[in-house]
Amino acid sequence: MRDGYRYSVPFQAAEERGAEPRQFRTSRAFLRLRAVLVILCFLLCGCRRWQLRSEPSIEFTRVPPGREGGPDKLDTIEGRVVDARPGQQIVLYARSGRWWVQPLVEKSFTKIQPDSKWSNATHFGTEYAALLVEPGYRPPPIVDLLPAKGEGVVAVATAKGLPGPPEVSKIIHFSGYEWKARAVASTRGGGVTYFDPANAWTDEGGALHLRITNNSGDWTGAEVSLTHSLGYGSYRFIVRDASHLEPAEVVGMYTWDDLGADQNHREFDVEISRWGDALSKNAQFAVQPYYVPTNVVRFMAPSGTLTHSVQWEPGKLSFQTVRGPAASNRSRVVAEHVFTSGVPSPGNESVHLDLYLFRNDLSTLHHETEVVIEKFEYLP
Repeated sequence: MRDGYRYSVPFQAAEERGAEPRQFRTSRAFLRLRAVLVILCFLLCGCRRWQLRSEPSIEFTRVPPGREGGPDKLDTIEGRVVDARPGQQIVLYARSGRWWVQPLVEKSFTKIQPDSKWSNATHFGTEYAALLVEPGYRPPPIVDLLPAKGEGVVAVATAKGLPGPPEVSKIIHFSGYEWKARAVASTRGGGVTYFDPANAWTDEGGALHLRITNNSGDWTGAEVSLTHSLGYGSYRFIVRDASHLEPAEVVGMYTWDDLGADQNHREFDVEISRWGDALSKNAQFAVQPYYVPTNVVRFMAPSGTLTHSVQWEPGKLSFQTVRGPAASNRSRVVAEHVFTSGVPSPGNESVHLDLYLFRNDLSTLHHETEVVIEKFEYLP
């Protein structure tokens, strides 16, 4: 009994002092340990879920048809990014033999919108690629193999061009020639320019009408191109009064060769435009590249019908604009110039006629407009 008393007294004394019995203290410590383990488990699961979410990925929601690309043919490509971080952007490529950055070398980044979607224009290709890249990344313009993840590339996705029926073009008969009406977008004009075949037609008198219309909030232009090349010779364009054009509108009469990149696509131009600047002269003769100062001659085109002509010879391009619907008359000459450097040789070029919006910070349009080209003539 003495031993029992000796062990029972401390227990009683502890209770009398308000201290917890040992078994209660053990139970509370166990509950604290279990709570800590539960919290750690939640933290570990949360970290695991964050790790899964932090691995970004790219999805395509719209892919253009699979076609061999050309420098002046575009379509729309769209998608979304999962778990992109602030500052990251998309870089697009299209494969046509090699991978080419899209839509232009100088415009090689596509912004990710707040809803995680992205959209841009791309030239056609047999395959398309989207790269999610970090700020400061510099994409190579042309590559044989796509950049891999790492060194600024966060994610890479590719998609084959969609199968589809061959392109069917609207054909317009004008001045005794067949012209193809453009339906796909272009990067001509400082940005992505959209064209609608319905904006080009001929009237009962045979004159060609080109129109800019507002299509669901965006401006859509018109373009037609000859279905074959003409080569050296004399080209003449009779254009009715274009003095009503707004500063950002452009009338272009030019040659273009999709395959002639080595000769600046064999492009030479007569263009009526102020290029967004209301105080600028409104017309020019040009041989490409336009950024060479001696390759562009600006002048003021008056109101009324004008005849623009180009004589293309080996090593020589002679431009002239005169008043009225007639051949050259010295008393009616508005402007003329002869280029002897940078003159291309014939290839697969064709004549293009277009009306479109030039896009820059000064460019705005207020009204739909129309230009009439009365006649096109060619003499070899």
